[in-house]
Amino acid sequence: MNCFLTGSNGFIGTRLVEELSAGGHSVRCLVRSPEKFTDLSRLPGVTPVFGDLDAVKVLEEASAGCDTVFHLAAYAKPWSKDRSLPYRINHTGTENVLRAAGNAGVKRFVFTSSAAVIGPSPGVDPIDEDFPRVVPFFNEYEETKAAAEELVRSYNRDGMECVIVNPPRVYGPGPVNESNSVTRMISLYARGRWRIIPGDGTCIGNYVFVEDVVRGHILAALKGKPGNRYILGGENLTFDGFFETLARLTSRHLRMVRFPVSTMIAIAGIMEWQASITGIAPLITAPWVKKYLNHWSLTSRKAMNDLGYNPVSFEEGAGITLRWLKQTGKLT
Repeated sequence: MNCFLTGSNGFIGTRLVEELSAGGHSVRCLVRSPEKFTDLSRLPGVTPVFGDLDAVKVLEEASAGCDTVFHLAAYAKPWSKDRSLPYRINHTGTENVLRAAGNAGVKRFVFTSSAAVIGPSPGVDPIDEDFPRVVPFFNEYEETKAAAEELVRSYNRDGMECVIVNPPRVYGPGPVNESNSVTRMISLYARGRWRIIPGDGTCIGNYVFVEDVVRGHILAALKGKPGNRYILGGENLTFDGFFETLARLTSRHLRMVRFPVSTMIAIAGIMEWQASITGIAPLITAPWVKKYLNHWSLTSRKAMNDLGYNPVSFEEGAGITLRWLKQTGKLT
């Protein structure tokens, strides 16, 4: 493939560029500054295109001659001082990339959305891509991503082959920061510094290894059915099950504290109030707390059947992640 990719500095994007390069594909990466592209610039077949999602002319030039676009760039933080930023990046930015790809005659467009758009499951039974959302969106990220999905589907109806992928809670080797929050939690637990279980510990989430998500993106580009969305998930686990797995893998059986929902929401509210005064982003917001105290039980059966997607278990993926954290000195 001759590819144009946005979000190359992100957690998933960086690994996708590396995998595409290793597979012999040519990749143009949208980056805002040269210093953020130092490592990727050394990979064969990878070239930078300097600009952002507002630079329509740059996007058109980057798309020219490409057969595939991977659009991963997004604003996924729980809070923004500029309330218009999530919409500008997630919706308007997607529209700019779609328009540029269309004008350049790009054949295939892979859009990275989120399983959060599909919505929480009403119970413990897994839901799929066609499950109708019956609850309001929890935050601006979900709302703007859902609007961007509609844009992608409209371009598919107009003739571009568009495929949407919806990963849930991604973890694995990569930056140990807020964009890789599950790995950060794994690292903190392994170091004996995480002892909180949200709520009563029974809420289910779906956890997927980053390497599976990367392979899922490439499979979606090669085999995905135009106009379809694919959940690129992993294993469904309760919070209790998540930490029990970490206890086995690390041989650390920590005394965990269950945090009541009301307490978590109150703390998040205080953080938001402080942010409104200081401009310093809160670690979490009340809507995001409410989001994670629902069941998010998912099935990736469609991706398995259509794409040949085959994710690893959480125990295997977390084990790889813990070994990587140890080898890179991030557990000291």
